[in-house]
Amino acid sequence: MTETSPIKGMQHLALEVADTDRAIAFYRDYIGLRLTERHAASEVAAIPVELIFMRVGGRHHDFVLVHNPNKTYRERTPDDATHGPAYFHHFAFECENRDAWLAMMDKANTMDIEIIRGPVIHSPWQKGGEGSWGENESFYVLDPDGHRIEIFCDMATIADDGVFVTHNGERIEAAKVDEL
Repeated sequence: MTETSPIKGMQHLALEVADTDRAIAFYRDYIGLRLTERHAASEVAAIPVELIFMRVGGRHHDFVLVHNPNKTYRERTPDDATHGPAYFHHFAFECENRDAWLAMMDKANTMDIEIIRGPVIHSPWQKGGEGSWGENESFYVLDPDGHRIEIFCDMATIADDGVFVTHNGERIEAAKVDEL
């Protein structure tokens, strides 16, 4: 049996960006984040990078942009997909409901932000699902630095017995977690 984790949840992500003004504009204008604070590199001696704290709601920050002024940034290349250090695949922003999700898809189109995958229903169980996992509806875009972002809604929950439960309360008896 696995012990219960003392971790409450994941709270924020710090993302390295090549151009802070361009990144702030994208995350403010498309995602809807608000700027909390912006700090210069070495403002605190132990922190040699620029930090930009952004938020969704009332917390100090939910997202951090990081820029190293001593680093030479380059564009990503196709070779990066097959050669290089480990890198994260994507991160995700959750919409309140499907209408808000559809509005984000419309906003991407209005702002000429390419949808690189989707819309898709991640499910081997739900009608219209394309066989992948997560029991949610999503689409993917890239930020100005090529970071892959998932915009999603209607994520399944897990019942006490480990069964997946869709956003509308339907139990998927055939779908269970690997660990309770």
